[in-house]
Amino acid sequence: MKRIVLFVLTNLAVMLVLSLALSVIMPLLGIRPDQGGMVPLLVFAAVFGMGGAFISLAMSKWSAKRMVGAKVIDQPNGELETWLVNTVRRQAELAGIGMPEVAVYDAPDVNAFATGMSRNNALVAVSTGLLRAMSRDEAEAVLGHEISHVANGDMVTLTLIQGVLNTFVIVLSRLVGQFIDRAVFRNESGHGIGFFVATMVAQVLFGIVASVVVMWFSRRREFQADKGGAHLAGRGKMIAALQRLQAAHQPAALPEQLAAFGISGGKGISRMFMSHPPLEERIAALQQAA
Repeated sequence: MKRIVLFVLTNLAVMLVLSLALSVIMPLLGIRPDQGGMVPLLVFAAVFGMGGAFISLAMSKWSAKRMVGAKVIDQPNGELETWLVNTVRRQAELAGIGMPEVAVYDAPDVNAFATGMSRNNALVAVSTGLLRAMSRDEAEAVLGHEISHVANGDMVTLTLIQGVLNTFVIVLSRLVGQFIDRAVFRNESGHGIGFFVATMVAQVLFGIVASVVVMWFSRRREFQADKGGAHLAGRGKMIAALQRLQAAHQPAALPEQLAAFGISGGKGISRMFMSHPPLEERIAALQQAA
């Protein structure tokens, strides 16, 4: 369940590359959006902030496959892959979405994720650890959970939220860069090195703050995806799958940047950076709904 982490990492990378390129190229063209008042800066930030988010969305399947080494099942090899593809197909039809690509990636942790540009252009990937640790009923519920993320349009909604946040990150970071360039480095004309360094640093810091909002949205949508998984596979199967995750959870054997947000949730400040609520809360929500 890494779609949020993958998307946020891709978005940060895209925004840093865009900002660096624009900071170098635009002054050479005589374009300085922050020197014509707030309106040109806001327009500039909105165009590139939303653009960066949608570029991240367009790259989401490609980047996800490469970051975790997921292998798409073009032709099922064996009974397990056949079951996996058939289950995703059946759930996609029930949810009213196009058939997603189905992939498996080699990892010991019990995990899965869904990503993609739209309801009809998605990827559902599961780890080999999940296929080993879970029964077919439990795995079916996890697949239903991921299909529900796709059917609910969570990635598109996330992209719109991220685009708005990107806009504010660009505006605020450039204002901070301009202030430091003037107040600290005493640069009265054009942009000095202080502006570029301060803008890049501020953009990273504001990007981290923005990720807190993204994580909050992700936690809220997990409850809805659990309900969707219960609808597609059965409430008992969904609860059993979450209980299996709760019992089997170990720190994910992933690259450090992907293991930042554990599936079991957290407390205090760490909870603000978690993409998933604690499993006990998700289980309780399904049990109360019953």
